[in-house]
Amino acid sequence: MNATVDVSSADSALIRRGLWLNYATFGYNVLEAIVSMAAGVVSGSVVLVGFGIDSVIEVSSSVAAQWRLRAERDSQRRERIEYITLRVIGWLFLALAVYVAVDSLRSLWLRERPERSVVGIIILALSVVVMPLLANAKRHVANAIGSRALHADATQTALCAYLSVIALTGVMLNAVLGWWWADPVAALGMVPIIVKEGVDGIRGEARCDDCG
Repeated sequence: MNATVDVSSADSALIRRGLWLNYATFGYNVLEAIVSMAAGVVSGSVVLVGFGIDSVIEVSSSVAAQWRLRAERDSQRRERIEYITLRVIGWLFLALAVYVAVDSLRSLWLRERPERSVVGIIILALSVVVMPLLANAKRHVANAIGSRALHADATQTALCAYLSVIALTGVMLNAVLGWWWADPVAALGMVPIIVKEGVDGIRGEARCDDCG
């Protein structure tokens, strides 16, 4: 009897932790989206705008993950939500990939030169630090409760960290060396990563190391 109570208590604690991690991700991504897209529009940076849109998708992913967490104790509803959230996250990835690819190629073709963006550099550098911390914590919760959808959300947060490194490289090369093409090329470098995660999500193949 005591063992049952302990397990239930542990599960409840994990769910609460998952919810708070998603609140934190949601809040940071709202800030990240606003600052990145504003800086991208002002400077004409494809990679900053694309990164900002990725942050908007991260917000959507956090909402989907919240939905999944709140259904944890209803097994039938949980399976249905698991199915839906994996595919929602996957299609959002693919939509972003299409946008980034088209806009990057257009910028290269028209030789559009983005201006230097100090604000963009700051928000990207901050994301390089914050995103991996959130991703690792969310992945731990996903593995503990055996959720592929939550693992997909954690993977998307980790992806945001990778994208911030790529975006920061492009923005820095433009700011320091004046390599205007580094910005759209960096954006194109994000596309294969985004596409892979999108396809995996749609197929329901989000990996969960400890899931049954």
